[in-house]
Amino acid sequence: MSPVLVTGAGGAAGISVIRALDGVRATVAADCDPLAAGLFLAGDAGVVPRADDPAFVDQLLKLADRTGATTLVCTVAEELPALAAAAADLDRAGLRHWLPAPGAVAACVDKWAFAAACTAADVPAPATGLGTAENVPGPWIVKPRAGRGSRDVHAADDADDLARALARVPDALVQTRLDGTEFTIDALVDRDGVLAGAVPRWRLVTKAGISTVGRTFDHPELVDAVATLLVAVGLTGPACVQGFVDDFGAFTFTEINPRFSGGLPLSLAAGADLVGEYVRGVDGLPVRRERLGHRPGVTMMRHHAEVFTG
Repeated sequence: MSPVLVTGAGGAAGISVIRALDGVRATVAADCDPLAAGLFLAGDAGVVPRADDPAFVDQLLKLADRTGATTLVCTVAEELPALAAAAADLDRAGLRHWLPAPGAVAACVDKWAFAAACTAADVPAPATGLGTAENVPGPWIVKPRAGRGSRDVHAADDADDLARALARVPDALVQTRLDGTEFTIDALVDRDGVLAGAVPRWRLVTKAGISTVGRTFDHPELVDAVATLLVAVGLTGPACVQGFVDDFGAFTFTEINPRFSGGLPLSLAAGADLVGEYVRGVDGLPVRRERLGHRPGVTMMRHHAEVFTG
């Protein structure tokens, strides 16, 4: 079979996808950093410009042509708009893709739009203000309207903290700070918008926004709410949904990333072949829901390291 071209090979998600395909499909890694770890893990590799460079798509297609790659897996949300705009070019080059709708990507990467989508769908989300804490009960979290991981995220306990955080974060979003246990759900939504599989996992320890210690669990009500949320934003393909469950069992969603997550190895180890089934979908084959179930109670310690059943 022809190779799979994986973008974002320097990120945890890209590395996870490359490793998940090891021994199953040949891979070609792409990243803008010549020292990106994934470039050295794949069978072939190439350096491409950042997605905001006009040459990004052209260089990606040249890499696909050189290596014979015909299947594209994008693991960087910021690349999705450029790829969607060039979908006709990808088609002409024979590079198969499954890209989410631009409006869905915007509803995910723009946290203000995401909050509005949650409100419209009556899905639980924290009280949110754009540049202000008006009608947003404290204590607060201040974060960029568009941002990744934990960059420029600040906790504020009082009015002075809030003022300092707002001065440091441009185009800031202000949200009520949530208590409880943080979770991620690794999900795959079929092309028809129906949730094909979802793996909830507790984020027990995080580093730089990536879960380094986690444990899978079952929660049908939470998964049903995730399905509603993903329909509300119109997302298909891979999704990484995050939120909190409080001490009383109530859950609240904080964000969706329209890509595979950095903690994906735990969901794969729990039995959900999210990468394999997504690649089948990219290649035009049906997604097999029976291969997306998972075992609860599987624990991951140290990212990309040991996984054991607890």
